[in-house]
Amino acid sequence: MPTLPDPPIDRSLFPVTERYVYLNHAGIAPLPRPSVEAIVQAATVSSAQGSVGEDDRFDATDVTRQRAANLMGVAVDDVAFVKNTTEGLGFVASGLDWQVGDRVVVPDGEFPSTIFPWLALADRGVEVVRVAPQGAEGSLELDGFAAALAGGNVRVVTLSWVQFSKGWRTDLAGLAELCHAQGALLCVDVIQGLGVLPCQLADWGVDFAAADAHKWLLGPEGIGVLYVAEAHRERLRVLEPGWASVTHRMEWDNLELVYDESARRFEGGTLNMIGLAGLGASLELLESAGVDAVWSHVDALCDRLCAALVEIGATVLSDRRPPTEPQGRSANVTFTMRGVDADALHERLESDGVICSPRGGGIRFAPHGYNTAEDIDAAVEAVRAAVEHLATP
Repeated sequence: MPTLPDPPIDRSLFPVTERYVYLNHAGIAPLPRPSVEAIVQAATVSSAQGSVGEDDRFDATDVTRQRAANLMGVAVDDVAFVKNTTEGLGFVASGLDWQVGDRVVVPDGEFPSTIFPWLALADRGVEVVRVAPQGAEGSLELDGFAAALAGGNVRVVTLSWVQFSKGWRTDLAGLAELCHAQGALLCVDVIQGLGVLPCQLADWGVDFAAADAHKWLLGPEGIGVLYVAEAHRERLRVLEPGWASVTHRMEWDNLELVYDESARRFEGGTLNMIGLAGLGASLELLESAGVDAVWSHVDALCDRLCAALVEIGATVLSDRRPPTEPQGRSANVTFTMRGVDADALHERLESDGVICSPRGGGIRFAPHGYNTAEDIDAAVEAVRAAVEHLATP
């Protein structure tokens, strides 16, 4: 196979590579050294200084917010920090003013956190309409959404940008156009794409989006981002108002409830400052590498992976049509080996130091910008050897 250039993210910053072939970034990403160092530094300062230097920590948070906005392709005032994707989506689902008979369109087979907040609205008379994938690779073509929208009374279309099981990537710009033509809003779980795929949420017309840090953003668990387009900020009820929600935060004796004009109104109280320190370092690392370069590299790794898997008899379930055709490809590659149980194969691969996940009825590999062609070759060889072992009576 052709030689690939060096990865855009410095491999030496990931201690996990000393022990594993790590291809599970769609699950939980290993923290890079700079993020660990930032977390330790933040905890050390907190231990040694308490509240001293608090302004410096707030300034660092502002920098992190700007980096997150840049990565999402949105204005910084449209970004709030949340504890995870689920919380962000819940703020949207529970914050809108619903009427009996309103409908929400969501793909069937979605990740639980992307559908549960909407199913929970049943007691408010909201109906969830599910769109079935159109192909074996879990493809969600725009025609399916258009048909659901034509049913009327659709307030929100919600989905994952990249489906977690087989990696199908939906055309968000095209979907937003369909939604807005029918008076519907578009709310997207972007956790499986943000950090590895170029992203322009504002230009695409996305109304709301949320993502956790612990996958492609290479950050810690327990911190995430919420995007609320300025046009919809006032229509979204603030569910957890607190001192940080208002224009006069830090004025403890001022008890007027005057919400901040930015998305910070959704943050409520004290943020996970130590987690934010780690996220800030991770975002700086991604920013330095450049998300376009990261995606170009990962896309090439996935092409290499799919070709090698097919050579050893695998069936690739994820869409890998050329980029010149409809863009269903992502950094998630799911495959099966005929006659081999996915859970047994996963267990064997992990015991051999190849870290992945059983998803979509097969095995999901998900490389990032520091992985190499050698990682891919080693993983495929491990699959071949595992299949041979499992097939031996």
